[in-house]
Amino acid sequence: MDLAERCRPIQLILSDVDGVLTDGLLVLDNRGIETKRFHIRDGMGIRLWQRAGYRFGLVTHRSSQAVKLRAAELDVAIVRQGTEDKLAAVREILGQLRLAPDQACYIGDDLPDLGPLHHVGLGVAVADACAELRQAAHYVTSLPGGSGAVRETIEVILKAQGRWNELLLAYMGQQRQG
Repeated sequence: MDLAERCRPIQLILSDVDGVLTDGLLVLDNRGIETKRFHIRDGMGIRLWQRAGYRFGLVTHRSSQAVKLRAAELDVAIVRQGTEDKLAAVREILGQLRLAPDQACYIGDDLPDLGPLHHVGLGVAVADACAELRQAAHYVTSLPGGSGAVRETIEVILKAQGRWNELLLAYMGQQRQG
């Protein structure tokens, strides 16, 4: 099955946070408060994905107030923090949404993401993911985590689904003609 065929049925994107939506660096201040940097283009990509009528969710091993705030800012309702077993979390989410695995994409960067990556219809590794994940992925982004890799993935899927131009026109406030 080629990449376009894998992309067409996708209705849900689930993503790891550290190393995918962020660069994977952990910053703690003197009070022990964790700080994360999120790329603005990933946020725009998530908004475009949602505008297309699809869902986006986060599945992460760590728990962070920064993730909670960013998810709220982007209206991401599916947030699983402190997840020991990411595959179990992905299966649970798919069951709750009544979606088949081939209707989901998972984006990861490290070994704990192997299970979800193998389970879904489109497994994506960011460019700087560990070798094992890049090897197992259906698609490896050209961009590293924290640098727009999620946006890149969303564009690839929406273009394969024939939705990209329609969303651009809608974003520009134009009606599609013809």
